[in-house]
Amino acid sequence: MANFSKSNVPQFSVDVYQNEYLPEGGREVNAVVTVTATGGGTIGSAMTAPHLYSPGEGPSAAVVLMVDCSGSMDYPPTKMRNARDATAAAIDTLRDGVHFAVVAGTHLAREVYPGDGRLAVAGPDTREQAKQALRKLSAGGGTAIGTWLRRADRLLASADVAIRHGILLTDGRNEHESPEDLKAALDTCAGRFTCDARGVGTDWEVKEVTGVASALLGTADIVADPAGLAADFTRMMETAMGKEVADVSLRLWTPAGATVTFVKQVAPTVEELTGRRTEAGPRAGDYPLGSWGDESRDYHLCVEVPPAAVGQEMLAARVSLVIPHPDGRVQNLGAQGLVRAVWTDDLAASTSINPQVAHYTGQVELAEVIQEGLDLRKVGDIDGATAKLGRAVQLASASGNADTAKLLAKVVDVVDAATGTVRLKAKVEEADEMTLETRSTKTVRVKK
Repeated sequence: MANFSKSNVPQFSVDVYQNEYLPEGGREVNAVVTVTATGGGTIGSAMTAPHLYSPGEGPSAAVVLMVDCSGSMDYPPTKMRNARDATAAAIDTLRDGVHFAVVAGTHLAREVYPGDGRLAVAGPDTREQAKQALRKLSAGGGTAIGTWLRRADRLLASADVAIRHGILLTDGRNEHESPEDLKAALDTCAGRFTCDARGVGTDWEVKEVTGVASALLGTADIVADPAGLAADFTRMMETAMGKEVADVSLRLWTPAGATVTFVKQVAPTVEELTGRRTEAGPRAGDYPLGSWGDESRDYHLCVEVPPAAVGQEMLAARVSLVIPHPDGRVQNLGAQGLVRAVWTDDLAASTSINPQVAHYTGQVELAEVIQEGLDLRKVGDIDGATAKLGRAVQLASASGNADTAKLLAKVVDVVDAATGTVRLKAKVEEADEMTLETRSTKTVRVKK
């Protein structure tokens, strides 16, 4: 970790929302935990003028841009030009002093700038040199995304920095390496750097792009029209430049006899974290949350506790936040939340569902039924797809998830949103279906 002055490090807080009351013998405790980071200085807010920072003013950071240069990037020819322009726009958004490199991705990974396994340090001269090097990018060859990620990992590891981040753009399917090779690369890179992934056009595989972002705790999206790449790359880089603390983990302690059923991020997107636990001492485990700037995210935890009699209560879980310390130990960020269990014979208390928990249970189901509905549609199961996507329309409407409702309306004709009565559209634009699939995990927060 880099050394921050106190004023530069965001302050973290943890809020717990739950109904702690269980019926006699009840075992399942659910809670939504809101983690918020605030007051991290001016780094995120002055992105309109990134070069006004003096080097070292923000946290030390390194970024590698991986640009697909496979043969399909020439169809249409504007795609490659837009990718070059977008990469140049992202380079312009780098803060002075940030380490960076550009990799051209085909069935190989070629360092375009600065080359020789090095990272450049952002400043007026290196930005200009990088943009000159981008002009030589041309399309030709295959696609092997795992190879690009491994090259980015080697480059990022060469810098002694706090924040390591990748931005990956592809327009095609990962046809020049096996799914096992890509998974092995993601397993190697997980926890070493975060990565945002973008698919441009409509000839790429949604599950590959979202899989990269999910494994590397970044964002995934579609840029259906290549003309939108520069604006998207600028926003991505602004967000990356706003990150101030890397490798945050949620530490969950549970008492003897209790077991963790699941841990999920539920806002701003749904992300399953249960299987990513690393043990952290007796009855404690750490779940990776990636890099943070000034922001807030919500997590849903479910813990099974030993059953107890009416009138008893216990601490079901303790939530805290930790980051690695340079000496190999971990540093506690000072924020803590408690999840409680209280057994009662008051039926109204024990059967009431906390509004936060109910809302996010619906949002997780929404993401699942969209995915299931689109998969059924692809294999021609019209009745199954209609039922799942109808349920999605109902959930999106009930929760006020207007963005997802709009995307669903491009795939189904909505007869009655409240009951989830829909008809599959006979003809659906491929970009609309891919946008719905890519953004299906985006959630709306519960209205406090």
